[in-house]
Amino acid sequence: MKKKLRENLFEIIFEADTKYGKLFDIALLIVIVLSIIAVTGESIPSLRNNFGHTFIILEWIFTIIFSLEYLLRIFSARKRIQYIISFYGVIDLLAIMPAFLGIFIVGARSLLVIRALRLLRIFRILKVSRYLKAGDTLIRALKSSREKISVFMFAVLMVILLVGTLMYLIEGEQHGFTSIPKSIYWAIVTLTTVGYGDIIPQTVLGQFISGILMIIGYAIIAVPTGIISVEIARSESKRPSSQVCPGCMREGHDVNATFCKFCGTQLNSDA
Repeated sequence: MKKKLRENLFEIIFEADTKYGKLFDIALLIVIVLSIIAVTGESIPSLRNNFGHTFIILEWIFTIIFSLEYLLRIFSARKRIQYIISFYGVIDLLAIMPAFLGIFIVGARSLLVIRALRLLRIFRILKVSRYLKAGDTLIRALKSSREKISVFMFAVLMVILLVGTLMYLIEGEQHGFTSIPKSIYWAIVTLTTVGYGDIIPQTVLGQFISGILMIIGYAIIAVPTGIISVEIARSESKRPSSQVCPGCMREGHDVNATFCKFCGTQLNSDA
């Protein structure tokens, strides 16, 4: 009976492809969004002063809901330690930890610590990513393009270092380029088209190089966008199932997969 209950809970809590699993995900997503709204609203002084008691009640309601969810996930997981130490397991714990720590940490000097710990409640927003398939597609695209982006970023760093050193030699300390690191900072600001204006080249050659760097900056923005867009298109064409392996608690299996490609555990046949 207990084993059957755990199996049913596992399908509801961890499987997003089943009817009740989808309902559970939608309901939990709504609660997460509401909790984030409450945390954000509490940070506004006028709302906190007028509805401070209400925010405390709401916080404990959300904490109880997320605590029950966390305990149910531990209970239904076949490998509980694997879930607890996983990324989402840690996030689930961080989402409920501040409220309980506030009970045990007392004293006037500790109030500042409690306020800082309560900021960890914003980790609940990371729980949202579990239910967004588009986020999984983006993560897969970033992983697939990491080598290309790494080479691209290395080339950008070389350009910044070269231009920064060159501008230090051209402009000199009298025009605000007091060191190579300061000149590299200017190159980064110019290349990203931010343009704070705290350092401005005064010579004709320096202004010419500055204009070229700005144009390069616009071109550079398009390169990683194109790389990632191609990988997203490829990921969409071979999107994996959202089924969770009961053994290693990982996703990313093929739709028609029978066994987990990470640990070899048999997947649920009805998922």
